[in-house]
Amino acid sequence: MLAAGVAATTVPTASAVTATTDCSTAWGSLDRQDRTVPYQPQALTNVRTGAHECFDRLVIDVPGTSPENPLAYRVHYTNANVVYQAGSGTPIPVSGGAVLEIVVGASTYDPVTWQKVYPARSGDPLPGVDLTGHRTFVDARFAGSLEGESQFGLGVRARLPFQVFQLDNRLVIDVAHSWSTTA
Repeated sequence: MLAAGVAATTVPTASAVTATTDCSTAWGSLDRQDRTVPYQPQALTNVRTGAHECFDRLVIDVPGTSPENPLAYRVHYTNANVVYQAGSGTPIPVSGGAVLEIVVGASTYDPVTWQKVYPARSGDPLPGVDLTGHRTFVDARFAGSLEGESQFGLGVRARLPFQVFQLDNRLVIDVAHSWSTTA
């Protein structure tokens, strides 16, 4: 009788137990900016993305910047699926449930030689950025470079929490997959 009772009891195996990932964020969705940085000519050399377990990441490479030598930036959600190009006001449509406008204090031109160092064209998708496999990012557009600033439109699934921080030679923007605390 005891053997029959034990045989009827099943114990879940390690593969049957699903672990949840802690994706806690206190990021929120309000504007982020650091405009206190004194102007210094900077060259933006690349934009790239990565898909992580809890968030998608956009990285803007600007050599010579660091937390000690920061890059001026402004990141905020727009009121529509469009970013208006600085200077001309030309609307740049961006796909997604919400759009983050990103403005950085760096040009697509080398400030010494005036040679183009980042081959983006206004209104086009970001060169070399493939959003396949991203859970949050839907579209990434270049809006232009004017008077030492470059502007981007990042389409995301919905208005989700995000964070912005600087590392050596780059500005990082993470957008969470959800508002929940699990992946």
